Amino acid sequence: MARKNLIGISDSPAAPPDGERPAVERPIAGLAPGPRTSALVGGITRSLSNITQKVERAEELERQLAQGHAIVELEPSLVDASFIIDRLGVTPETQAALVQQIRDHGQQVPILVRPHPEAENRYQVAYGHRRLAALREIGGKVKAVIRELSDEQLVISQGQENNARTDLSYIERSLFATRLEDRGFSRETIMSALGVDKAALSKMISVVRRLPVEIIEAIGAAPSFGRRRWMELADRLEHDGRRAKALAHIRQSPFMEMDSDRRFEKLFVVLAEARGRAKAEAWLAPDRTRPVRIRDTDTETTLAFSKAAAPGFAEFVRGRLESLYLEYQQETGD
Repeated sequence: MARKNLIGISDSPAAPPDGERPAVERPIAGLAPGPRTSALVGGITRSLSNITQKVERAEELERQLAQGHAIVELEPSLVDASFIIDRLGVTPETQAALVQQIRDHGQQVPILVRPHPEAENRYQVAYGHRRLAALREIGGKVKAVIRELSDEQLVISQGQENNARTDLSYIERSLFATRLEDRGFSRETIMSALGVDKAALSKMISVVRRLPVEIIEAIGAAPSFGRRRWMELADRLEHDGRRAKALAHIRQSPFMEMDSDRRFEKLFVVLAEARGRAKAEAWLAPDRTRPVRIRDTDTETTLAFSKAAAPGFAEFVRGRLESLYLEYQQETGD
């Protein structure tokens, strides 16, 4: 009789009749493709192609999990988080639902860990952080598969599992990619972890490079907003000292009491209002021309010289900035 291991994979599986491939359950990704046919279907849309890719990635994760690695039970206190954070927080409601599910049905899917590279008799999570947190709250041991993983293999497993589940927002995936690059991982490794091409990865990293990480972390996952809206937010932050205003706003307690999508929307509106409050006027010269336009914001004053109204006036003022500044210091006592 063939002995079965703990995840239901026979050590000596019998060949299915007529070469038919048995159905494969995918508890990790929550994906189960229907029966396959040999007929080619025309007109496949891009979204269907993406779904197929996610199914294939999920199948590969399940195959790796089943390759002779027994499920063990570990004390949650012995398991540390990955060295790369891939989430911007989980809502209490979402985590509470997972806790209740595990209370009712037990932990159905093991987490993946590796022996901790720096601490003896400890482990490090590749994926399954939420399940680990739930088991810590419930009490008892966590089911895990232990594998020897390099840093590159860990982040690829971590990224692919999240990508298969499709449960990270755009900004979370972008921040994850940027943190990996900052730690010295190659873009090839990052592309493998996220399942994106070179162009998409460059755009993801560029979004994060334009935004203060403090603002990203304060807003959170914002699952309703993609690259275009985050780029628009970055555009608004780059004008008239509004970055300082945004940083001050996110530190207020009412802001943090909102959900993540609402925080994004609120900051977007605040920055639009700040832009609207800029004051501009044209300076009326003694000859009744208007050679200078003055624009005031909360943080700076900008002078714009009209070359048509007074050619060379800008150069004239520029050449006298030092004397003007010294005169200003004398009058103000600075």
